[in-house]
Amino acid sequence: MLRSEKAEFPGALGALLAGRLDLPLGPPRAFALFAHCFTCSKDTLASARISQGLAERGIAVLRFDFTGLGHSGGEFASTNFSSSVQDLLAAVDFLRTRHQAPRILVGHSLGGAAVLAAAGRVPECVAVATIAAPYDPRHVVHLFAEAVPRIGAQGEAQVNLAGRTFTVRKQFLDDVAGMSLQGALRGLRKALLILHSPTDEVVAVDNARLIYEAALHPKSFVSLDGADHLLTRPADAAYVAEILSAWAARYLKEAPPAVPEADAGTVVVTGADRSLGESYLAHIVSAHGHLLRADEPVSGGGSDTGPGPYDLLLASLGS
Repeated sequence: MLRSEKAEFPGALGALLAGRLDLPLGPPRAFALFAHCFTCSKDTLASARISQGLAERGIAVLRFDFTGLGHSGGEFASTNFSSSVQDLLAAVDFLRTRHQAPRILVGHSLGGAAVLAAAGRVPECVAVATIAAPYDPRHVVHLFAEAVPRIGAQGEAQVNLAGRTFTVRKQFLDDVAGMSLQGALRGLRKALLILHSPTDEVVAVDNARLIYEAALHPKSFVSLDGADHLLTRPADAAYVAEILSAWAARYLKEAPPAVPEADAGTVVVTGADRSLGESYLAHIVSAHGHLLRADEPVSGGGSDTGPGPYDLLLASLGS
């Protein structure tokens, strides 16, 4: 059982950005930030499955919608790669203020390029992971290459991306044209994990090679053999979460927070972590290796993050 709560914070262009914080049942080993792919959202299959998979392994993850996408406010046409990097840093500040700064940054596709560009400005971060990321942010332009002449001539144009229509303006093209990740990669000074499918038809795997060659050690590459660009198969997203968790553990160094354990026939109940803003009525229940969560509804003074004691009593009678 996981906890998932809504988050909201101002982005680079002033609009409110919508996020979701996936939390483990017990105290988090660390916090991570997940940046979704170009024109995607925090609720795409890859974003949700990877974030929830990490939460299941003890890592809290904030995933959010960039300006003008998903449930976030603002106008997509006004955004560019630079504003996305600033949105990402705004999400970092939100975590830093409300919980703790992310130790891990994860980005999918263009979101991967964004975390590479932003990582140097997050001193608390120790590990960066990219999934199917382009080496050059300009790579995204090939997705609407036929519209580039119209954008240049008219200042903007409607383009179709993944079955949806977006307005892309010339300022977006101008912004990515001046971008290079080479300097960010050379100066990363953080552990880097590159995950990429050799059969990716959107961002060719050669991008992974270029990222790997530009970065300094420690760096690692994992092949997502058979996966598509969006990681639409549940097994692929689960594999990414498993690899990320095992890899990041080496760089987190601190031991995972202790989770109460109980012998057979014994139940241990402890208060939830108040430092994370938990209700004083929220508790973790450990029953012979199985963790449950108990809380009260908002109307009863709790946060409604789990069934109440009476619910658990009825569940035990029913089972």
